[in-house]
Amino acid sequence: MTLFKFLTSKTFVKHLLYAIGVVTAMLILTFLILKVYTHHGQALSVPDFTGLTLEEVHRKAKKNKLRIEVSDSVFNNNRPKGTVIEQNPIAGFKVKKNRRIFIVLNAFNPEKVKMPNIVGVSHRQAEAVLKNAGLEIGRLIHVPDIAVNNVLKQKYNSEEIEEGTMVPKGSKIDLVLGMGLSNQKTQVPNLDHYTLERAKNRILRSALNTGAIIYDESIEDGIDSTEAKVWRQYPSFKESKMIRLGSTIDLWLSVDSAILYPELNMDIMDTVIINE
Repeated sequence: MTLFKFLTSKTFVKHLLYAIGVVTAMLILTFLILKVYTHHGQALSVPDFTGLTLEEVHRKAKKNKLRIEVSDSVFNNNRPKGTVIEQNPIAGFKVKKNRRIFIVLNAFNPEKVKMPNIVGVSHRQAEAVLKNAGLEIGRLIHVPDIAVNNVLKQKYNSEEIEEGTMVPKGSKIDLVLGMGLSNQKTQVPNLDHYTLERAKNRILRSALNTGAIIYDESIEDGIDSTEAKVWRQYPSFKESKMIRLGSTIDLWLSVDSAILYPELNMDIMDTVIINE
């Protein structure tokens, strides 16, 4: 039998079709198994776990067929203790069933750190040392001394604190600074449209203290307070205005554009009136 006759024979064609059928069936079966195994096309929306306790998180995760893993814990005094403050993936992200969701919990107690020795260093050096230790500068208290802007004492809760003392991470350390032998003064900084954090840093750099912080009625939650900007300060800014070192500056903050940008709103009103 020639090769051509063999390839065109019923026997060969029958076996070829049989082989094709078997391969096709195997491919279909493989794709079906993979689809079931990978849950193809079945995406779940990650719920929002922020603000929930660990017990509430596990209940919600089980209901949504997800798994939870605590990746870290930090201490934030502005958030409820023992609740979720971060999650990954974020809420609304599409994931497969049984996906592991990583959460960061707000610890019940702050981490403790050792108080460094900043006596004798400059105000700027003290700020850097405290930041590296996980601490912050609190009040600046200026007293007459020949060592201008050098740290004379370090205080915690109004009491002098020694090097090596354990304090909660993030604590505010008050600094007693020398201001020379005269009533040295500094210029009032212009804090217009600064966020609170930026304004505090600018005030510290001017060797001054942050006074009262007043939020207006436009501030409704923590996000608003973070995005709020200064629209008024006291003492107000003037290029020639000087105040004593260690003085306080009160801040008024808002997210209301009508308050923050009154000149822009006046232009809009004028445009409306002209158009009418």
